Amino acid sequence: MARNRSIFVCGGCGYQSPRWLGRCPDCGAWNTLQEEAPSGPGMVADRVPLPQVVTLGEVEAGLERRIVTGMGEFDRVLGGGLVPGSLVLVGGEPGVGKSTLLLQALLRMEAAGISTMLVSGEESAAQVKLRARRLEGPIDGLRLVGETRCEPVMACIEEHAPAVCVVDSVQTLWSDSLSSAPGSVSQIREATGQLLRVAKGKGITLVLVGHVTKSGDLAGPRVLEHMVDAVLAFDGERGQPYRILRSVKNRFGSTNEVGVFQMTGGGLIDVPDPSSLFLQEGSSSPGASVLAAMEGTRCLLAEVQALVTPSGLAMPRRVTRGVDHNRLAMIVAVLSRRAGMGLGECDIFANIAGG
Repeated sequence: MARNRSIFVCGGCGYQSPRWLGRCPDCGAWNTLQEEAPSGPGMVADRVPLPQVVTLGEVEAGLERRIVTGMGEFDRVLGGGLVPGSLVLVGGEPGVGKSTLLLQALLRMEAAGISTMLVSGEESAAQVKLRARRLEGPIDGLRLVGETRCEPVMACIEEHAPAVCVVDSVQTLWSDSLSSAPGSVSQIREATGQLLRVAKGKGITLVLVGHVTKSGDLAGPRVLEHMVDAVLAFDGERGQPYRILRSVKNRFGSTNEVGVFQMTGGGLIDVPDPSSLFLQEGSSSPGASVLAAMEGTRCLLAEVQALVTPSGLAMPRRVTRGVDHNRLAMIVAVLSRRAGMGLGECDIFANIAGG
């Protein structure tokens, strides 16, 4: 009897190999292949029912209905609100405020009469309630599920059928049918697949919270981003109260919109005019200039600060904050070559006020 041999799956792209490799042949990443037990052989039916085939003209598609979250900047990035039956992935660094943003949106939707549910796999019910007390909106109507197994979570979502459900986070879900640990490539792929079937089959809007790696990319296989309808990145600098929500992928709206929030003791506050907020951080001093940049459908004003000083080092420093380092190097090279400015022996610092 042949024994089941292990397979090695890449954590970045999902590539499978019968043996371990130091570098993935598909995506080129190093040390990403993890050993997993193969799944059992499935039963093949003699006759498979064929799906119904229709022409595109026979498909009935009305106007796209949106679920307004009650947070203007969140709805702006989504393209006007959540689409029923969609799957949205929100990623960000630990502590940036992903759970606060989604919990605050759930409370506002519940107050507006929209049925909601929160599946918390990282925090207990008491911790969620303590955070909800600081936020706006009633907390009595929000349904909470503290479970990490996929099968009970799916059964609970199908039974209650909320209009919007948040899963915090997808890396904590695991299925009994797989022997790998929670957070592995196979577990994330299986959990997302089951959530996708529930969202499309029942018309439930699901919002998933995803972890990020040290480089800032979403953790898990790349197929995770392809399975969902929208991918949102929530980030902010430490020590600054401002948070920025960007759309990396959106099948129902633009990917150029940016939402700006301010973190306070009572939760996140929408910043409808980020220009005035960023300009308040700066000052009219030498070495500062106001930059106008288009972000989606609105123009943002930000102050660019630069400092050039003679350097006593063999390799002058180029320090940037909020500015692309390669972009600064190109500008310095053009100024040195075409404008006759001797910047090769100077330390150069560039900063965007307000982060």
